[in-house]
Amino acid sequence: MCGIVAYVGEKNAYEILIKGLKRLEYRGYDSAGVAMISNNHEFLHYKCKGKVSNLEEHVGQQSVDAHIGIGHTRWATHGPANDVNAHPHLSGNEELALIHNGIIENYDVLKKELTSRGHNFVSDTDTEVLVHLIEEVKKQEDVGLFEAVRLALHQVTGAYAIVVIDKSNPRELIAAKKSSPLVIGMGEDDFFIGSDATPIVEYTNNVVYLEDGEIAHISLDTGLKIRKLDNKVITPTIQELQIQLEALEKGGYEHFMLKEIFEQPKTIKDCMRGRISAQKGHVSLGGILDYQDKILNARRMIIIACGTSWHAGLVGEYLLEDLARIPVEVEYASEFRYRNPVIYEDDVVLAISQSGETADTLAAIKLAKEKGATILGICNVVGSTISRETHAGSYTHAGPEIGVASTKAFTAQVTVLSLLALMLAKRKGTVEKSRLNRLLFELESIPDKVTEALKTDAACELISEIYKNSSNALYLGRGYSFPVALEGALKLKEISYIHAEGYPAAEMKHGPIALIDEEMPVFVVATKGPSYEKVISNIQEVKARKGKVIVISTKGDEYIKEMADHYIEIPETEEMFMPILATIPFQLLSYHMAVMRGCNVDQPRNLAKAVTVE
Repeated sequence: MCGIVAYVGEKNAYEILIKGLKRLEYRGYDSAGVAMISNNHEFLHYKCKGKVSNLEEHVGQQSVDAHIGIGHTRWATHGPANDVNAHPHLSGNEELALIHNGIIENYDVLKKELTSRGHNFVSDTDTEVLVHLIEEVKKQEDVGLFEAVRLALHQVTGAYAIVVIDKSNPRELIAAKKSSPLVIGMGEDDFFIGSDATPIVEYTNNVVYLEDGEIAHISLDTGLKIRKLDNKVITPTIQELQIQLEALEKGGYEHFMLKEIFEQPKTIKDCMRGRISAQKGHVSLGGILDYQDKILNARRMIIIACGTSWHAGLVGEYLLEDLARIPVEVEYASEFRYRNPVIYEDDVVLAISQSGETADTLAAIKLAKEKGATILGICNVVGSTISRETHAGSYTHAGPEIGVASTKAFTAQVTVLSLLALMLAKRKGTVEKSRLNRLLFELESIPDKVTEALKTDAACELISEIYKNSSNALYLGRGYSFPVALEGALKLKEISYIHAEGYPAAEMKHGPIALIDEEMPVFVVATKGPSYEKVISNIQEVKARKGKVIVISTKGDEYIKEMADHYIEIPETEEMFMPILATIPFQLLSYHMAVMRGCNVDQPRNLAKAVTVE
């Protein structure tokens, strides 16, 4: 949630901040703002409700000559999205400016104390309270900015990534982190800060990831120095960024989401590269290899995730139990962390997250760690917090996903889970060698079959035109296709704002069938497999209630064509790999309906890409 960018050096700070905010807008787009220190030590402070483009219009032709500044694009938590609540926020004496990602949980207590000391607040935000607190500490303790921030944070409860500037010193930035990501880019004679690497990669590949409880003093005079809250000195570890600048551009597509949908043949292939060779009968996830025995001897595996990653985890449950015969539970991280779960030392906890920064998933990891469980991770962002907090794991190698509605991350996660299940099955001997080889060859063919599935785009567009004004929709699937139904419904809700529900097809008659009438589109995954005949019966139940049936079917299935109002054909594959193919038309249907309804596809209302707050 929220995007942070900051710069200090000899370049034009405003240009870097604006470009960075545009790259970060997928993290929040309720409001945007910048604060810079001019050459005569005055704040150039601009902020407004809406997108970064609104901020640019607001600044207009005003002079923005500065070499240090902070910028922020907001996803609202405390207080509505308006000009006043936009970041950066200034201290009461207007000497300090601060940007913040996270939630200060005890802000109300702090606000009352500061008010009693004469501080006046103009916004509804917890962030303004924090900058006033730093001002108060700086004054009362008669210390510099770094020490004021360090001492103030001892009084703070909650999550934060912050950057602070003092207009009396245009050569330094102070940054701090707890439970919210922050990365520092190391230029030749300058420094960059971002809530992720997207605003930094254009200028440098060398970065330092701040850890929880660390404060960075960034100065053009003394360089980068990092300390813990207890003042312990930390030696920075410089890492090399793995993302490429061109991956952050639309590449000729109208929207990032459409680009990312069509990237999936490549991203799935990248995900498998070096990890599978059907010809050699080889399947291996190097990052998890050392923990094979732990997994195979585990009492159970617990998959924790949120949103789309949770749906991928459901597919993973089916795969791991089916192939490797390992008992699996799939948990919403937000529920798992709060319900006092039973966790054993011989449990293996697998955390799945696109960003690697999901707040609830990180908290669940810490809880499981305290109980002595082995923690593995599947995430997309190299150097992310989850990749550092887990004992081991695998990257999906899907590349940056800018569209808020996850697409290529889902299929990459399912691909990694497929590889994991096959690797464990091979080691455990739970799948006959002939079947294992057949599955390996089939998985290797999936990128080409995804390319075929993408050819349904035109059919999806035609169907979308018919159902774009629907108020509700139902998605049905059985077995491996049930998580696909959940994911299809989520996509439609996220970007088109059509209410949709995903259900196991057999459960329809236990309630949702009451909703079906001639206005209700029902999307059904009815591909060839063990549940095929049962799904046919479910389709007939819908048709008997005059529901409109849109079927995802196996290519060449003439029987289903006669029954469905509309059908979309995808290539035949093994049932366990069907979720990768069947989700493609659902992504395309959601995309086209959203576009036709005039929705902002890449930045749907009220949503942000990385949910880094509770």
